[in-house]
Amino acid sequence: MNAPLKLRRMTAAALTLAAAVTMFGFTDAANAAGKKIALVQINQEALFFTQMDEGARKAAKAAGADLAIFNSNNDPTAQNNAIETYIQQKVDAILVVAIDVNGIKPAITEAKKAGIPVVAIDAIVNGDNDVQVGVDNKKVGTDIGQYTADYIKKSLGGKAEVGVVGALNSFIQNLRLDGFKTGLASAPGAKIVATVDGQNVQDQAQTAAENLISGNPNVKVVYATGEPALIGLVAAVSAQGATDRVKIVGWDLSAQAIKGLDQGFVTAVVQQDPEGEGKAAVNAALKLLAKQPVEKNISVPVTIVTKANVAQYRAVFK
Repeated sequence: MNAPLKLRRMTAAALTLAAAVTMFGFTDAANAAGKKIALVQINQEALFFTQMDEGARKAAKAAGADLAIFNSNNDPTAQNNAIETYIQQKVDAILVVAIDVNGIKPAITEAKKAGIPVVAIDAIVNGDNDVQVGVDNKKVGTDIGQYTADYIKKSLGGKAEVGVVGALNSFIQNLRLDGFKTGLASAPGAKIVATVDGQNVQDQAQTAAENLISGNPNVKVVYATGEPALIGLVAAVSAQGATDRVKIVGWDLSAQAIKGLDQGFVTAVVQQDPEGEGKAAVNAALKLLAKQPVEKNISVPVTIVTKANVAQYRAVFK
């Protein structure tokens, strides 16, 4: 929290870009008008986060509130500094998609002391945040792990070497990996033989996936824990001509993932509703400011997308 003055000034400058935006679902527009809400994001590379931003913008615009979005570029220190700057600027509410759910807690506590409500999105923060919006990443990870185990039992004779392209700096994606391991355990013949770190960056994920595939020629299934990992993995499998021997499961649809589903080497993708999460988070913040009742935990549903039900998503990812 004790950032150098130069960094504080740079952070403050980055935070001045605000868009007037908001909220469907919130009915007290008179009290919302002019409220200043800050969204502290993980990055702006993943479509998941930009769709979340769009949902937040729509919600803010509908209510007449002002929304500022800060891009942390995968840097937890930048997130902490951004929250501190927003506290100094006396915003009305802060939304955060935490990179480090433990490291972010002191900044959230400072916001609470300043009387600023905090809504955590996606990553579960067991701190002084007022509301949690998102999915149970570990549970859904278990669900996709169980799906993968069933696929291995039905289509691969019950045995398969499995690889993982993760983002080991992401608390959320590590939860997804932990859950996946639990679900996969229902196929005793399935074994995770390699885990590589894509660092939540598409190009790095592709390189890591290529190394995984070339270094483990007997791998039959690879799990990607997030959108950059999945896009990089799809590209790696295609580039190495391995679409006939490697099946992919993972998180977050994209045009590349849909193409893989159509071609048959992507088997299943967990699709969240990031726009819905953004709307729900802004809505919750405005209700808190209006002293209206708000659920402590707001769950946004997910869908496991396969070749059988992908059609409904095509228009979104053209």
